[in-house]
Amino acid sequence: MNPDIALKAGDIPYLILLGFSFLLLTSTAILAMKEKIGSYWVGFPLIFFLAFLGLFLSNQKTVHEWGLEYVLWALIFGLLISNTVGVPKWLKPAVRTELFIKIGLVLLGAEILFHTILSAGSCGMAQAIIVVLSVWYVCYLLALKAGLSKSFASVLSAGVSICGVSAAIAAGGAVKADPKEVSYAISLVLLVAMPMLLLMPMIARAMGMPDGIAGAWVGGTIDTTPAVVAAGALYSDRAMYVASIVKMSQNVLIGVAAFTLALYWVLRVERKPKETPSPIEIWYRFPKFVVGFITASAIFSFLLVPAMGDTSVNAILDVTKGVRGWFFAMAFVCIGLDTKLMELVRIGKGKPLLVFLTAQIVNIIITFVLAFALFGGLFFPPPI
Repeated sequence: MNPDIALKAGDIPYLILLGFSFLLLTSTAILAMKEKIGSYWVGFPLIFFLAFLGLFLSNQKTVHEWGLEYVLWALIFGLLISNTVGVPKWLKPAVRTELFIKIGLVLLGAEILFHTILSAGSCGMAQAIIVVLSVWYVCYLLALKAGLSKSFASVLSAGVSICGVSAAIAAGGAVKADPKEVSYAISLVLLVAMPMLLLMPMIARAMGMPDGIAGAWVGGTIDTTPAVVAAGALYSDRAMYVASIVKMSQNVLIGVAAFTLALYWVLRVERKPKETPSPIEIWYRFPKFVVGFITASAIFSFLLVPAMGDTSVNAILDVTKGVRGWFFAMAFVCIGLDTKLMELVRIGKGKPLLVFLTAQIVNIIITFVLAFALFGGLFFPPPI
């Protein structure tokens, strides 16, 4: 998705100032974690530069029309380094995937306005809940039958059923999953989302789907928000609007899923006989960025919109979207730097990939039926 930032090769002073601002902001977070920032400062400029390249390429007219988003380019740049020359020691302290993506996700929360989600009525939320519950359960059972661990199964299930990267990270934190499992799930989400971005609008157009149905189908199946918006835009503006709202409805469930998984893991999976689980342990496992995500959404939805109006709030969101785009770009550069393709191939001997693809096919079928039933006007007027 276009991050709404005008990127021009001549904007060197602006880019330096922006990069320095991001460096100060993230350094504050690193200091709060009682870690050294000297080595982080050495590697950060390269992370920022690679993110800039991803954003710059995605803004080129032909590339943007094809829906080749900045997250894909950022990931590719990171993968090229990690799988060719390798990640140098001086760069590793700046590879802060979780920090960058959590900041981006808190900013994403500001964009999820409750009154926008409610414009889809009960239909949008009904589709989101049914899809998330059914697809999550199918993927989880398939993963366990394939011999994967419960933590890996949870991360894969969250990634394919809710909203991809952010859900996988939230689930990984709740169940204390191996970082390699989270990285694998994220890579699968991105690799599968790209062909779906191009193919689903083509299939919808070949079937003659109305805009609302096509948007609901795209929004409920593709697992990254930028890819959802791009795929909807390839179909029509209305399809993009519906797809965005449906995906927002699923994004709202991140916090619910993270809390439920943390609770289940403490009370059932890791509970020892005659042991009383501590509420502190549940809070420890709960991904804290979800609190920021929900808080940002609540502030913008219930305080700023009533006080300032939609026009003023949208102007603010134009800025936050741009900043979010930068942090997501840096996060995906880091994901690429952390990912060895040969290691992904070896993990589970291809079983996680088969499980993910099977669950995604189930997701496509279930969402297709629900999109027609809820947004096709078969039983009642379409909600949007």
